[in-house]
Amino acid sequence: MTIDDLAAVDAIAARVHPAYPEDRTVFAERLRLHPDGCWVLATSGGEVAGYVISHPWHLGEPPALNVLVGRLPVPASTYYIHDLALLPAARGSGAAGRIVAELIRHARQLGVRSLSLVAVSASTAFWEKQGFAVAREPGAGGCTGSYGDDANLMIRDLA
Repeated sequence: MTIDDLAAVDAIAARVHPAYPEDRTVFAERLRLHPDGCWVLATSGGEVAGYVISHPWHLGEPPALNVLVGRLPVPASTYYIHDLALLPAARGSGAAGRIVAELIRHARQLGVRSLSLVAVSASTAFWEKQGFAVAREPGAGGCTGSYGDDANLMIRDLA
C-alpha cells in the first residue's frame, strides 16, 4: 500500500464496513507507522479490490475505532489485524486466506507470539476457519467497546 492507495482504501472501507467508519488519517497513520503490514489487493486491471492494515500491538488491548495510536509498542505482544476488507468480487477467491497466511509469516518474522483482531459484522466464523479463537479471558470483552456489542476479540497463537 502507498499513500496514493488511501482514496481506494477509504472507498472500500466505506462500502464494506459502513457501520464502522474511520477517518483516512487513521489509515494513513497505520501506513506510516508500519508500512510492511499495509497491503492492497489489486485486480488484473490494477484496480484495488481489497486491503489489509495490520501492525504490532498490545495483546488484549485493541485500539479503539477511529483513533490515532501515536506510536507502536516495542516490544509488541501481538500482531494486530486492524482491518481486512475485500470487495464482493474478490471474496471466495482464496485471497483472504492467502493474506492471513502472509500476516502469520510476517508476525513470526517479527517474533510475536500471536495474532489478534476484533471480529465484527458476523465475521467470527471466517476467523475461526483461519485458526483464531474468541478470547475468553476475564475482561476480554471490555476492550472491544467501540466496535459494538457483537464484536469479539480473537487470538491465534503462533507457538
